[in-house]
Order: sequence, then C-alpha cells, then structure tokens
Amino acid sequence: MKKTILAHLMLACLALSSPAVHSASAADSAQKEKSQAGLRAQAKVTEAQARDLALTKAPGGKVESSELEEENGLLIWSFDISTPGTKNITEVQVDAKEGKVVAVDIETPKDQAKEAAEDKKAAAKSKKEKDDDDDDEKPAKKKTD
Repeated sequence: MKKTILAHLMLACLALSSPAVHSASAADSAQKEKSQAGLRAQAKVTEAQARDLALTKAPGGKVESSELEEENGLLIWSFDISTPGTKNITEVQVDAKEGKVVAVDIETPKDQAKEAAEDKKAAAKSKKEKDDDDDDEKPAKKKTD
C-alpha cells in the first residue's frame, strides 16, 4: 500500500513539474534566439562566407557545427571541422566583422572530451544559478494569524 501511494505521489509531482520545465526551456530557447538575432545583426560577414574561409584551413574537411558568438571581445563565427582520416577536430574562428581567420585550433578526442565535460559543468552551474535567482524572485508567503 505504501509503495502504491508513493508511486502515485511521484507521478503527481512529475505531472505538476513538467509544464514548468517546458515553459522554462521555451523561455531559455526564446532568449537564446533573441540573442543570436542581435549577434547576426552585428555581423558583416555571413555564415556562408565565413564557412568558405574556414574550410580553407581544413582542406577536405566537413563542417560539423557552427555558431556565432562573442569571444575575447570579438564577434566570431566558430566552426568545428572534421577531416577524413583523423578523429581530430579543427576549430576555426573567423571574425564576423572583418572576415579574417583569427584562430585555428586542432582538438584531439581527449581535448574534445575535456571541453565537453567543462561545457556540461558550466551548463549545470548556470542552471543552478538561474534556479537560485528564480527562487529569490518568488514572493514570500504572508503570515496569517
């Protein structure tokens, strides 16, 4: 009997928390899209132009991912490029205002795993800080006599 009650309580908690999770995810996605739109408006070099330039630094390579971001005070297009015959990834950064390559980095599988772990840790920290901020914004319950 206790197990059944516990199972029902857990299901109820999941059902109640699910819409909140989805709305928070939607809000985060909307904020990210708004931020990306602002960055794209500042870029003078298109993603396609930057991609063509980046591929000259990794001949025969294939772009696995790309993003527009601010890094070290610059607006950059960042491309992760895989090259046949190797497990390494060539990361090429192109200045989105000047159209010049500003960095080329070769990442080994070990480097990639380390970066993924750091990104995961940073995302968890960011989520925790956001959750803490959200808790601070909740109105305090009034004490009734």
